[in-house]
Amino acid sequence: MSTETTTDQVPLQAWLPTMLALAAIWGCSFLFISVGVRELHPLYLALGRVIAGATVLLVILAIKREPLPRDPRLWMHSFVVGAAGSAIPWTLFGFGEERIPSLLAGIWNGITPLIVLPMAVLVFRTETFSAQRVAGLVVGFGGMLVVLGAWHVDGGADLLGQALCMLAAVSYGVVIPYQKRFVAGSSLSGTALSASMFLCATVQLAIVAPIVTGQAPPAPWSLSIEVIASVLALGALGSGLAFVLSMRNIRLIGASRASMVTYLMPVFSILVGVIVLHEHITWYQPVGGLVVLLGVAVSQGLLASLRRKPAVVATATTG
Repeated sequence: MSTETTTDQVPLQAWLPTMLALAAIWGCSFLFISVGVRELHPLYLALGRVIAGATVLLVILAIKREPLPRDPRLWMHSFVVGAAGSAIPWTLFGFGEERIPSLLAGIWNGITPLIVLPMAVLVFRTETFSAQRVAGLVVGFGGMLVVLGAWHVDGGADLLGQALCMLAAVSYGVVIPYQKRFVAGSSLSGTALSASMFLCATVQLAIVAPIVTGQAPPAPWSLSIEVIASVLALGALGSGLAFVLSMRNIRLIGASRASMVTYLMPVFSILVGVIVLHEHITWYQPVGGLVVLLGVAVSQGLLASLRRKPAVVATATTG
């Protein structure tokens, strides 16, 4: 007889440290994007990021002597994830941060779980709806309107920048349950899966970037040390290491709960934006961000779980 461990029964210490590390890495990535777009077109910044990330992961695979995927279907899914999880959102965030502060981009990233939930329930059928989750979505949507300042929006670069960052978060919200449905179940390591995604994204951006920009990428020696360091940090940490950690959490606790990392990311993006870049935002943007996070917490049942005693973790047994 055997008892399977569900995602709700995975012990906190198995995934929380990974989630905190991811929040710090990805929260700081908005700072690096803001620095990178000073000298690089957003498409070339995204290309540099996926190249650096793919290089790091391929080196890890070589050291561990692990192969890349061989299944054509898995490569097809990697192509989709590479586009929706890397090439598209990273380019959109780059364009967005040409217009708005990095910390505001980090706040917009917090809507990701609000997109993950309906996609996981309605499209990929990996989770189920409940009245509590619907209530959380409604609260979260209200928070999005507050962040946007919907009562006095008059267009312009700020509105466009926020819209671009919102679309980037939507792209993340689609790809997370897609990974859970089609990729995370593979027997391959997270390193191999992430490497295949970045290789696909590299091919995509290497084709699209010159066409859209009409020019070749700038020579590395023509860039400042700060920009080069930002690209390397985005690739090695925000892409290479972080995607391996993210895949681990998706496998452990599911797509919806794994996306809770975005609760914490705005904290780090705001701190580094204010301290390092001396950025400023209006009062309603962080307030709206808190409302979004409240909606996400409601939809995930976090508030209810705080009132319950921790459940006993089920372990696999035979007999």
